[in-house]
Amino acid sequence: MISRRNFLQGSSAACVVGATTMNKFAGAAVLGQKADDPLRWVDQRIGTGGHGHCYPGASMPFGAVQLSPDTFNDGWDWCSGYHVSDDSIMGFSHTHLSGTGCGDLLDFLVMAGTGTAHLVPGDRRFPEKGYRSRFDHADEQMEPGYYSVLLKDYGVRAELTATERVGVHRYTFPASDKAYLILDLQHGYGPGEGPVTSAELRQVAADTLAGGRRTSAWGKDRHAYFTMKVSKQPERIVFFVDDKEVAAPASNEDLRGKNLKCVLYFKTKAKETILVKTGISGVDADGAAKNVAAEVSAWEFDKVRAAAREAWRRQLSKVRVQGANETHKKIFYTALYHMSLGPTLFDDVDGRYRGMDNQVHTLAAGEHNFSTFSLWDTFRAAHPAYTLIEQERVPLLVNTLIRMAEQSPEGMPVWPLMSTETGTMTGYHSAAVISEACNKGFKGVDYEKAYGLMMKRAMVDDFRGLSYYRKLGYIPADKEGESVSKTFEYCYDDWSIAHVAKKLGKTDDAAMLRKRSTNYRNYFDASVGFMRPKLEDGSWTSPFRPIDMGHSKKWRDYTESNAWQTTFGVQHDAAGLIQLFGGNEPFVAKLDSLFTVPSDLPEDAPPDIAGMVGQYAHGNEPSHHISYLYVYAGAPHKTQARVRSLLETMYAALPDGMQGNEDVGQMSAWYLLSALGFYPVDPVSGNYILGSPLFEGATVDLGHGKKLEIVVERKDPSHRYIQSFSLNGQPQQRAWFNHADIAQGGKLVFTMGAEPNLKFGSDAASIPPSLTL
Repeated sequence: MISRRNFLQGSSAACVVGATTMNKFAGAAVLGQKADDPLRWVDQRIGTGGHGHCYPGASMPFGAVQLSPDTFNDGWDWCSGYHVSDDSIMGFSHTHLSGTGCGDLLDFLVMAGTGTAHLVPGDRRFPEKGYRSRFDHADEQMEPGYYSVLLKDYGVRAELTATERVGVHRYTFPASDKAYLILDLQHGYGPGEGPVTSAELRQVAADTLAGGRRTSAWGKDRHAYFTMKVSKQPERIVFFVDDKEVAAPASNEDLRGKNLKCVLYFKTKAKETILVKTGISGVDADGAAKNVAAEVSAWEFDKVRAAAREAWRRQLSKVRVQGANETHKKIFYTALYHMSLGPTLFDDVDGRYRGMDNQVHTLAAGEHNFSTFSLWDTFRAAHPAYTLIEQERVPLLVNTLIRMAEQSPEGMPVWPLMSTETGTMTGYHSAAVISEACNKGFKGVDYEKAYGLMMKRAMVDDFRGLSYYRKLGYIPADKEGESVSKTFEYCYDDWSIAHVAKKLGKTDDAAMLRKRSTNYRNYFDASVGFMRPKLEDGSWTSPFRPIDMGHSKKWRDYTESNAWQTTFGVQHDAAGLIQLFGGNEPFVAKLDSLFTVPSDLPEDAPPDIAGMVGQYAHGNEPSHHISYLYVYAGAPHKTQARVRSLLETMYAALPDGMQGNEDVGQMSAWYLLSALGFYPVDPVSGNYILGSPLFEGATVDLGHGKKLEIVVERKDPSHRYIQSFSLNGQPQQRAWFNHADIAQGGKLVFTMGAEPNLKFGSDAASIPPSLTL
């Protein structure tokens, strides 16, 4: 099992950019903007500093191409290839990861220049020794679907845009007899010579190159292919193997090796533009060529940019918020933007895709295939948000996960990346995403097939301590690393599968899985008031400190967390957790202490544990539901106060404005849903728990003409406490509602005040259900 912390060893020191950093950036108005245009509030710089791991370049919503600048390709804070602390650019590659805690991709780098063409990018300290170029952040321009920067060392303006499967570049050159474009197939994420295990490159026509490569970085034996066309025929193309010039390959013959590059030379006039269009594919270069022909048939950069802009305008218009606070809007719409970057499309226009068995398959009509599922993160809020604003896409995502489970030698997806299973993080939360869709009534999915695949993992597979989990009801800390967290994750996956069992009429299975989902209780040590690791003989581990990652140096007992965070890591059975503490009052006292004890962590704590409030860690996903647990203990006013505080302090409209990795939309999804006023503590159940709405109102487009209207009545924007709440015109005493209440459209009305209403949501009849199928 791979945890993200494994990738930190040997990485460069992390960079943190202070709040003043934003002052040196020059903003740019988006073309065709109107006053209420949601594009005007997207700032792609957010998350490119600190540990956000976001990229600023061009992509379509959920698109296969992420065409973006690479400033460095190694070290933890360069998992996306870009960090705002840098002042030089290596070039522009076509695939990037959004906010992950591990690095990969950066396929098919293109760089423009003039003069003598270098074959290596060069050192960041001495850009002139390679093909790098210095740049100034003031010369960057960003909008959804578009990125531009001036390459200062060459006087070349680079512009990037994209369709779903094609990246389009436009380079404006000065007058030069030695203008060039370099294509570097060795470039990728990782130290030294990089991750490429094999590559091929050929010249298809005077203006066309094609090829591909296989890499082993985070994803092992990953295939990527391209076809690239240029708008002007080069004067000559020079090919290199291992940075040594070789004869041009014969027509349609491949150069092969691990380090392949070529330089396309041009003579340019002042302000002459050369365009590049690059199709990518996981299948083959022919598929990439078909993608180019279908999506970018003409040399019309501005038309492609305009189409991308309109696609993003439609995407961001799915949620309309009202309020005067421009900073809140900027954070909100950038969050919606980041949520819409993944999972990423992973098929060709002809329906072919590379499956998890490394074989090429063809999709049924109307289906699509996707990649980049950060499931340990995104099952918590991103996928629940998609069930609201991406109702047509949800079955496509779920069917992808089912196909993956069928095709993969690893079984149920854990963290799939472009036909490879990275195996990163704990649990197998593809089960949660599939089960949530089932319980919420999404059609067009073979849930019977999904159930068989999920039950094989739950009941048969010898997978990361599951055999102990089945036999003992817990995983021993002396037999398996991260044992406590794995048990908690398996409990939630059992709970998830139980919902599908019930839907399919398998009542005995549902009852068994429901009961097994309470195995987390076996870790509760009442004498210390924490979830504590156990050994195979049933004894507690020793020594025990709740801030520690584990009881020994051999491995950790918790996944990117400690006993403080994991003790509250129960999402489906809050009532059972509260009972372990002896009732609401002692539970609330313990939960209060989570936010008030010192934020001390041991030396071996991973940097993912960030955004600390006491021992609560908003920068890492296991904490994301915790502030909403007060509602289950009859104290919703405490949730309201805490959520509003987190909204205000954990996010900022700055490059370092995230308190942790974006993780393919999860950090953003927490903000978006919480700002609307609710959050899915237990996503599979379909229940949403009320928090504290940030805006004065919102309209959520559910698709097919259905809308969720949110009205917030308050006299002052600072008022954070719910005085009353109505659902679809009916006053409520409960501080929660179900997806079914609003799936066909609905209306939520919050009346807010400066002081808590201690009666609202506090009686036993108003408590959200736990462990109820």
